[in-house]
Amino acid sequence: MSVHEHWQMDASAPELYERYLVPAITSLWANDLLDRIAPARGESVLDIACGTGIVARLIEQRGIAGRVVGLDLNSAMLAIARSKSPKIEWIEGSALDLPFDAGSFDVVLCQLGLQFFPDRLLALKEMVRVLKPAGHAGFSVYGSIEKTPAAYAFVQALDKCLGEEASRIKRSEHLSCDAQEIADWAKQAGFDFVEVAPVTKQIRFPSMLDYVRFQLTATPMASLLNDKEVPERDRLIMSISDDAASRLDYSMLAGGKLTFPQQSFVAIASLH
Repeated sequence: MSVHEHWQMDASAPELYERYLVPAITSLWANDLLDRIAPARGESVLDIACGTGIVARLIEQRGIAGRVVGLDLNSAMLAIARSKSPKIEWIEGSALDLPFDAGSFDVVLCQLGLQFFPDRLLALKEMVRVLKPAGHAGFSVYGSIEKTPAAYAFVQALDKCLGEEASRIKRSEHLSCDAQEIADWAKQAGFDFVEVAPVTKQIRFPSMLDYVRFQLTATPMASLLNDKEVPERDRLIMSISDDAASRLDYSMLAGGKLTFPQQSFVAIASLH
């Protein structure tokens, strides 16, 4: 692989997220979620923890929904979202205190965000509150990290190379629970009908090195190397990449690329 085939880490974290992670991962999950929830023509849709807005933008592209709103706490991510689609309503706000009246939306979505909320039950209750009668919601969360081999290899390599607890941020992206527990949360929050399915997607990166470099450059894990000079940072990224690659089945590294399964739980919930 030539240097030109590697991902170029030459922009801000939100820009890198949009440039690389959206096509590699989040767009796959967004299309899956929308296929399952299938908003009807003219329905109003709220996308919570929207990031750079891929879910809301795909809804807009499908041309079926009415009002589409994306909400996130991160103003830098929202700036990217606004630049991509100025027609969608982009609002800075908290999933734990949604800035909308009760019964405002037909559909509420939250892709891969629930695991980060400090109070998941409150976030689900807020979804229920802003839904119209007979409204429905769709949300997804990453399952156990062991079900995503590249991530599991990466956190083990982090702890080996940078010390115990280095992987704490990455591990927090994944929930150690099962489908029934997630369904119980939704019912406790007030949803009447809930269906949760484990879903696996094949994720592709140009290489293990690109995967590790992205994680340690364009995510909150960059803080692990902030105090390092560039040569030392590059050496550590290479060491972590080599260690992580050594933990994977060779079939995931065929042709010098990285291909691995990633599991999420996808929930569809509704009110009477």
